[in-house]
Amino acid sequence: MKADRSKPSFVVAVPFRSVCDQHARFLEEQGMLRLYATWNRRGTAGIPGEKTKLFPILGLLSYVAARTLSPYYGEAFRFALHPLYDRWVRSLLKPGDHILSSYGYTNDCFRWARQQGGMTFLDAGNSHPSQFWKIMSEEHQRWGCTYPPVSHVHYRRSLAMMKEVDWVMAPSSFVEDSFVQNGFSAKKIARIPYATDLNVFQVAEKRTPDRPFTVINTGGLSLRKGTPYLLEALRILKRQVPELRILLTRQISDSIRPILARYSDLTIEWSSTLPQQQLAKRLQSADLFILPSLEEGMARTALEAMACGLPVILTPNTGSSDLVEEGINGSIVPIRSPEEIVDKALFWRERILGRGTQGNSIHTDLSKLVYPHFSQRFGAFLKKIF
Repeated sequence: MKADRSKPSFVVAVPFRSVCDQHARFLEEQGMLRLYATWNRRGTAGIPGEKTKLFPILGLLSYVAARTLSPYYGEAFRFALHPLYDRWVRSLLKPGDHILSSYGYTNDCFRWARQQGGMTFLDAGNSHPSQFWKIMSEEHQRWGCTYPPVSHVHYRRSLAMMKEVDWVMAPSSFVEDSFVQNGFSAKKIARIPYATDLNVFQVAEKRTPDRPFTVINTGGLSLRKGTPYLLEALRILKRQVPELRILLTRQISDSIRPILARYSDLTIEWSSTLPQQQLAKRLQSADLFILPSLEEGMARTALEAMACGLPVILTPNTGSSDLVEEGINGSIVPIRSPEEIVDKALFWRERILGRGTQGNSIHTDLSKLVYPHFSQRFGAFLKKIF
């Protein structure tokens, strides 16, 4: 079938599977996707093979580094591959292509596309690079961490890319505000929350009465994720609720290992990173999700927890906090506030166990988590431009 030349021509370029796949799938549905470029061995669901370009040798190098190096240096090595990936994608572009990518992946592609009459679209999965660096540099200094927030190479590439961005797709108010504060016009920013697979993440049938009160966090553990404040809150909570059950994921950054060692008194049920079906079951076995991040674009782990019917305790910096209705499906606490986390956790314990004044019904508006909501927002955004 010949391409419709009356429609925009998009290239979606992302090294590995990410939320950009949602953008690519929508563009394909609308007949706007010319190419999806990744360094994976396989493409992604919803994108035809003839529109998929692969560069698996880079993906293999990234995988080997992740398996053999420490988390920080494995990530830094992956960032060092981005210029090679950028050069490869650039060879695939045609004049007039619009390109959609994320931080530091395709700087040269963004520059070339604009020179050739195309536009550039940034999936802003985190706050503006300047804000990210400021928040996390302060946090690393607070804890005496010798690692930078991310590799300097990636930070410099991300910051340089901002000069070549025409449109920003911000998943949350936290991200949108960070771009406005760093000089971007609000007219160039669209709020497009990410979608969650509700076929996988669903509410458990019923809580068993003999289950101990169970707190869960399914994301990685790091300074960025607010792990020191989570651990301190759990220690305090455990003193008040001796039967407390704690579920965490053994995805531990170098920045947090020395701090985690100080909490050896906590009894933790660890899990490896799980496939989605198993992850959903683990969430369904818990009562309360806590994520006190200092910096997130939109924490998908929190969206998955909400889809499974769990109340959530989040900070305003998680992005997913946009979907929280206080006392209805969760609570918002300030960053760096373990005592407030404990207060809210005790409130939700009373509520979940049926001893609170509001009973134990938890409700999240799931219509905001589905793919049709994402596609409606993304489609309306593109209609304004084209």
